[in-house]
Amino acid sequence: MDKENRSAQAPALSGDGAKNHPSRGTSCGVVHENTHHSTHFTVVGNHLAQHADLSLTAIGLATHIQSLPAGSPVDIRSLARRFPEGTTRIAAALRELEAHGYLRRTKERTAAGRVVTRTVSCNRPGRTGGGPRRTSAPSPRPAKGDGPPPRPGAEPPPRRREQREPRRRAALPAVPEPVYPTPDLVQTAIGVLSGLRRTDPRLLISATDAEHLVPGVAAWLERDLTPEDVHRALTTALPPEPLHRPAALLAHRLAAQLPPLPPFRPPRDQATRHPLQNCDTCDRAYRGTEPGTCAGCAPSP
Repeated sequence: MDKENRSAQAPALSGDGAKNHPSRGTSCGVVHENTHHSTHFTVVGNHLAQHADLSLTAIGLATHIQSLPAGSPVDIRSLARRFPEGTTRIAAALRELEAHGYLRRTKERTAAGRVVTRTVSCNRPGRTGGGPRRTSAPSPRPAKGDGPPPRPGAEPPPRRREQREPRRRAALPAVPEPVYPTPDLVQTAIGVLSGLRRTDPRLLISATDAEHLVPGVAAWLERDLTPEDVHRALTTALPPEPLHRPAALLAHRLAAQLPPLPPFRPPRDQATRHPLQNCDTCDRAYRGTEPGTCAGCAPSP
């Protein structure tokens, strides 16, 4: 019994209110019962917890965001599903925190082309690049080796904007060319293209695409095909899914399904037409090589 038991629990402290709880003797105000945290805690500065200009919703929301692990969603909808304040109050609180430098929200484009909002939580504005929202554009940070930082008060250099070239539309497939593009042939080809949309509304094409397709239609008409034949070849067995670019489909058909040239046909020999002659007997006109009598007045052999 005279040996010390080192595994025994330490005795509780005496309940000296004046020593353990100095504020317990006051007549009003909060009384703190603090317990030391060794895990699962977040350090929040009094500059946030006792901020004079932030609303209670904004202070509580900032404390919640600072306690979250990196990568947690802090958009308005996610926070509205977590708290009962609703999207309007949460959006207003986020704007307060952003105005006082506790949040930074920027738009970034991912490698897949999507635009996402990147949110940075600052537990001490002004120490990690945050701070109150500025009305003028901030001066860009110089990269390493680019020279000394800009002097305070100096006008920041203009920010260079990346000039992205507009995405060029793929060229239409080549179409066959007619041998003799006469005006009547070209006009008939335009009429064929204009009438395609009456059979299928998906075949509505622009004037620029029609100008590209007209020579191909004219080449088909040169091959002894009627406009109805060309119309039928371009509108038969179309795919059931939506046509994102109908002009490309038409150009492919005009080139891939071009019929062969018709066989050569020599011109027919026309009958010889003799000049008109007056019959010497009846004075009637007849055709013949020499003057004389017509066949009715000629003597029988």
